[in-house]
Amino acid sequence: MSEKKKNIVLVGGCFDVLHPGHITFLEKSKELGDLLVVLLESDEKVRKLKGTDRPVHTQKDRAKVLTALRFVDKVICLPFMESEAEYAQVIARIKPNIIAVTKGYPNISYHKQAANLAGAKIKYVTRLIGNYSTSGIFNRD
Repeated sequence: MSEKKKNIVLVGGCFDVLHPGHITFLEKSKELGDLLVVLLESDEKVRKLKGTDRPVHTQKDRAKVLTALRFVDKVICLPFMESEAEYAQVIARIKPNIIAVTKGYPNISYHKQAANLAGAKIKYVTRLIGNYSTSGIFNRD
């Protein structure tokens, strides 16, 4: 008797300070498949994307928090990567069925290229939710 192949859903991000928008995104992403895999950006990459005062939490701590969520099956801590080709190599090794994204995410063309290379589908699982940007939270008065 053969074991049923698992549908892998892949997401990625900084997940520096978890907020309700992250939780909704991750929960809805998990609903798309059997395994939810999170690619977690390095501390250096978060600093480059978000500024010198970030990340608030180290990659190791962010991975620990994500791993504790019941709907996250695996967290992969990425090294610092600059090129889309490096990300594409990682995604090709994982072979996801679905790459889950937030509608309105600015770099969707990259996600589409990665999905094509891996034979995956892009699925929009949420829109940007309210004022839940971590950067926005830190910039409030």
